[in-house]
Amino acid sequence: MSWKKKFAWVPNLFTLGNLSLGFFSILLSSSSQGNSDLLKLASALIILAALADGLDGWAARLLNARSELGAQLDSLADLATFGLAPGVLMYSLLLKTWNLAVAPSFIVPTGMMIAAIFPACAAYRLARFNVSHDDSSFAGLPSPIAGITIALMPFIFPFIIVVPEMLLVLLFVFTAFLMVSTVKYAKPQVSFLRKMSPLRFGIIIFFIVIALVVVYFNYGAGYSAAGLFSLIIIYVITGIISLIIHSIQQYRI
Repeated sequence: MSWKKKFAWVPNLFTLGNLSLGFFSILLSSSSQGNSDLLKLASALIILAALADGLDGWAARLLNARSELGAQLDSLADLATFGLAPGVLMYSLLLKTWNLAVAPSFIVPTGMMIAAIFPACAAYRLARFNVSHDDSSFAGLPSPIAGITIALMPFIFPFIIVVPEMLLVLLFVFTAFLMVSTVKYAKPQVSFLRKMSPLRFGIIIFFIVIALVVVYFNYGAGYSAAGLFSLIIIYVITGIISLIIHSIQQYRI
């Protein structure tokens, strides 16, 4: 038995780690009672889960251990971590007090309904990916990116406290709908890794991580989160701009 077959279980271990971190995040968010430190910890677990999610794919390719079981397990883990956990996080952060009093004895839990949009969109996005996906690009914003976007909110919230809550909720809903949209997003491993040597790509990632770490230790987690949030926003905007350009070109034709 080759060494690769001996360690074929490693990718699924990373996937289960992703799922476990998402579950822990849900527990922390639901019991936070508005405690900002617990909400930040819940957010950090989602971000760590995204790292585990990336490592399971990397390990599967390295060990040649791709399987249908692994693919289905990955989708279930992603739904919990990047669908349910961000929804619960946002509910605990902002939406918990969003209730509509229709009558003295009847209150519509508006916040719950809005929070449910995110896991619903994530579930649809993951199911669509399982039945049909393009090897060169993503159709809709990838659920890990969407989940990280929401997970960063407790960190950057102090920096944007002057922004109305409604704007943050709109960003939450917009991010959810981007997952089920047909906006094309480049797959990093296709658009970068194939055109760039692994060493050069590794150096770029290394310096990005170092920059975030330096900012974290000098200015705090908020600035690091703001930097990562900015990178994600750039990625989101590139897909939207590409869609606009493509639509204009089709209109001219």
